[in-house]
Amino acid sequence: MDSFDELAADVISCRACPRLVAWREEVAEVKRAAYRDWTYWGRPVPGFGDPEARIVVVGLAPAAHGANRTGRMFTGDRSGDFLYASLHRVGLANQPDATDRDDGLVLRDTYITAPVRCAPPQNKPTPAERDTCRPFLVRELALLSRARVFVALGAIGYGAVAAELGVKPRPKFAHGLEVAAPGGPMVVCSYHVSQQNTFTGRLTSDMLDEVFGRALELADST
Repeated sequence: MDSFDELAADVISCRACPRLVAWREEVAEVKRAAYRDWTYWGRPVPGFGDPEARIVVVGLAPAAHGANRTGRMFTGDRSGDFLYASLHRVGLANQPDATDRDDGLVLRDTYITAPVRCAPPQNKPTPAERDTCRPFLVRELALLSRARVFVALGAIGYGAVAAELGVKPRPKFAHGLEVAAPGGPMVVCSYHVSQQNTFTGRLTSDMLDEVFGRALELADST
C-alpha cells in the first residue's frame, strides 16, 4: 500500500520535466543575495501537514526562493507569511510563522499541497508539466481519506482539485465560490496568496480568514 513517506520520496526524486529541473537547480545555485548563505532545497517539494486532515489547501507550485529554498510548501516567502498567519488566527496552525522545515510549525486538521511540485519559471508551469505532475496529486488525495473540504488558492489550484473530485459542470473560479463535489466533499475558492494579490488589497487578511473559517464550518457539517 502507498504511504505519505513513499509518496514524498517519489516526489523529491522526480526529474521528469527538463525545463523545471533546469530552473529549480539554476535558482538553487545562483541564489538570491539575501539567501546567499542558504543551502537551497532545489528539488520537488512534497505536501505538508496533518495526514488525518479534513481540510486540504491546494496552491499552485513552489516559489523559486520560498519552498524551492526551504523544501516545504509556502515556507520562507511572503505568500507563506500571509497564509500561515491566517491559519494560525483560525486555529489551524500552532504558530503564525514559517521560515524553514525545522521551525516547529504544526498544522492542525490541515494539509497543504500543490498540483505542481517544482518551482516554474515566472510561476507559470505548462499544461504538459501539470499533467506530468498530476499522478502525485492523485496519490496524495487517495491518502487523505478524511478530507472533506478543499481550499483552492487560485484558478489553477481550483481546476486541479475540481478535476480530481469530478466536479461537473465546473463553475467559473471566483473568490468565495463554494462547490459541492460528488460524494460530499466541498471546494472553497480563494484568490491566491501571491504578493500581487495581497499587496494590492485584492486579497485581505479578513478575506482569507473568512475562507478558512468557512472551511472549518463545512468540515464540521459534512
